[in-house]
Amino acid sequence: MGNPPAAKLKRPRILPLLLAQFVIMCAAAGLGAYVGGMAAAVSALLGGGVALLPNAYFAWRAFRYQGAQRTRDIIKSFYRAEAGKFGLTVALFTLVFVTVPPSNPAFFFGAYVATLFVHWLGPWLLRRPSHT
Repeated sequence: MGNPPAAKLKRPRILPLLLAQFVIMCAAAGLGAYVGGMAAAVSALLGGGVALLPNAYFAWRAFRYQGAQRTRDIIKSFYRAEAGKFGLTVALFTLVFVTVPPSNPAFFFGAYVATLFVHWLGPWLLRRPSHT
């Protein structure tokens, strides 16, 4: 009788969530182009990008480690990822409003919020298929 294999948590599948956010960002830009022209489309792309880029950074930084022996590294990476995400969000908002002020704030903030709301779909997008 040998020891049972150690439990190993799998990394979450973040790519479907990021792809869903990208799709929402593009859909908002398409809607903006249809309703308000190129200026609204660019505003929507900027808003979606301000939401998407920090989330991609968080996913890249937060899920670098796995395994029980790396618990401290995992915790540190989550704190650093969240701090970096917050800082990147502030920097991107500042960059957008200083260099390219959105000509259509409704589409900018609408796309930002819609892209963030994709997180609510996370439990469905990130679940692993059952093998029954």
